Amino acid sequence: MTRLKNPVLPGFHPDPSICRVGGDFYLAASSFAYFPGVPIFHSRDLAHWRQIGSALDRPSQLPLEGAEVSRGIFAPTIRWHGGVFYIATTNVSAGGNFLVTASDPAGPWSEPIWIEGADGIDPSLFFDDDGRCYYHGTCERREGARYYGDNEIYLQELDLASGRLIGERHAIWHSALRGAVWPEGPHVYKIGEWHYLLISEGGTAHEHAITVARSKSLTGYYEGFKGNPILTHRHLGRDFPISNVGHGDLVQTPRGEWWMALLASRPYGGRHRNLGRETFMAPVSWEDGWPVVSPGIGQARLDERFPDLEPAPIAPPSLGESDAFDFRELSAFPAGMMFLRNPVPGDYELAGGPEGGLFMRLGNESLAGLGPVSYCCVRQRHMSFEAQALLRFRPESEGEGAGLAIFQSHKCHYLFLLALKGGAPALRVAKCSAGEQSVPAERACESLLGAAFAGAVPAGGLFLRISARGQELSFSCSLDGERWAAVLEGADARILSPDFAGGFVGATIGMHAFSGGAGASGRRALFPEFSYRAI
Repeated sequence: MTRLKNPVLPGFHPDPSICRVGGDFYLAASSFAYFPGVPIFHSRDLAHWRQIGSALDRPSQLPLEGAEVSRGIFAPTIRWHGGVFYIATTNVSAGGNFLVTASDPAGPWSEPIWIEGADGIDPSLFFDDDGRCYYHGTCERREGARYYGDNEIYLQELDLASGRLIGERHAIWHSALRGAVWPEGPHVYKIGEWHYLLISEGGTAHEHAITVARSKSLTGYYEGFKGNPILTHRHLGRDFPISNVGHGDLVQTPRGEWWMALLASRPYGGRHRNLGRETFMAPVSWEDGWPVVSPGIGQARLDERFPDLEPAPIAPPSLGESDAFDFRELSAFPAGMMFLRNPVPGDYELAGGPEGGLFMRLGNESLAGLGPVSYCCVRQRHMSFEAQALLRFRPESEGEGAGLAIFQSHKCHYLFLLALKGGAPALRVAKCSAGEQSVPAERACESLLGAAFAGAVPAGGLFLRISARGQELSFSCSLDGERWAAVLEGADARILSPDFAGGFVGATIGMHAFSGGAGASGRRALFPEFSYRAI
C-alpha cells in the first residue's frame, strides 16, 4: 500500500503555507538569509513535491546585505484568488512586510508591494466572499503587553493595489493558554458559517503547538477551542523522534479531505536538530465544527496514510535521496541550490564543455563574516550523507583556499579547503564553534596522495568529500573519486545544530572559495561537479 513519507520536504523548509488550484497544490516555505528566497513547490498528491521556482529571485525583491543567516525572510503565506497567486511575507532584515504576485507560481513574481502600517511578522491573507482582502498578522509590541512574547493576532482590510491597510484594525485573538508566548503564524479560513483562525504558540522549540479559534464574524473576537492545542508534541518528552510541531496551514483536496502542512524537526545525536525545521503533512477531520489533527493518534508521523488522491510521483529535480550536478552541462543553477545572502554579480559563472563547470570567484569575506561570500550550497536533508565536489584550483598565496563547507551560521561551521602551507598544496579542515576558530587538521597533499602532488595540483583536479554518520563528520580527498584518503574523522557535527548555535535554520553544504581577505581580483576556483546523497 502506498504511504506518505514525512517529512515531505526534508531539510530546513520551515513555516510551510499551502494552497490548491484545481487539482494542483502549491507550497511556500521560509528561506531566511539564503538567496533566492521563498522556494515554491508543486504537487498533485500532497506526498511528492518538486520545486518549480522561487518567489524572490532578484536582489530588488530580496535585499539581504549584512543579514545573519537566521534573519531575512520569515513565514510566507501563499494564496490564490481570481487567477492571481499572492505571497505575503516578512523581510525582518530590510523593509518589513510585503506582497508579491504572479499569474504562474513558477514565476516571475512581481516586485515587492510594501504593506504600510503592518507591524509584526507572519503576514497572511484572507479573501472574503465579496472579493475584499484582509491582512492578518502578529503584533509583537501591542499596547498592554504584560511580558516579552505577549503578542496578539490582528486583522485589517488590505487594499491590494496600493499595499495600504484601510479601515479599522481588529485584535481578533491572543492565544489558547494563559501566559502563552509568541502566538504567531495566523491563517484565517471560512468553512461553512464559521471563520476559523489557526495559529501557533509557545515558541519554535520543544513547546511549539498549534491552536484554533472560531467566530461567525470575520472581525471576531474569536472563541478558542476547548480541545486546544490541536497538535503538539511537547507532552511526549524531549526524546520523541519528532519535535516542535507547529506553524500549520490547512488545505482541502478535490475529493473533500482536509490536510495540514506543518513544520517539525527530527532530533538526533542527543536532541540536536541539524536538519532544522522540515515540512510534514498530517490528515485532518472535523468533529462538532472543530478540526482534529491525525484522528485517533494526535501526532505528526514519519509514516502516514496516503491522501485520497492518485499517487503522482515527481520526476527529477525533486527532493529525493540524492543530487548530482554536472555544472558543465548546466546553463542555469538548479532549483534547490542557494547562495548565502545576495550573490555578487560576476562571482559565479556556469560554462559548458570539458574545461567548464562552475567558476567561483575567491571572495574577500569568509563564512565567518557577514559580508558578501562565495558560497553555493544545498540543504542538509539526511542524518547521514555524503557531499562531494570535484575541484580544479591552484592556490597561489597563504590564506586563500577553495573547497567544501558545511554551515550553520557565521559562528558555527566547518571549512574543507585546498590551500597552501609552507608553499605546498595542503588540505585544511577549519572549525568555527561559537565564533572561536581552530584548525583541527591540516595535511600536505603530497603526504596524503603521493608524488602526484609534489609541488603542484594535478590538472585533473581533486575530489573532496564531507561525510556525516549521525553527529560525526569525516573529511576526505581523492584523485580519482574511487580511492580516498582521510584528512579528519570523527569531527563533532553538533555545533551545526541550532540547539547549539542558536537561530532557526538547518545546516547547508556546498562549495566555498576565499581569498584570505587579500582582495584577489579575478582569481577563481572551478567546480566541474557537485553531488549530495543519503547514506
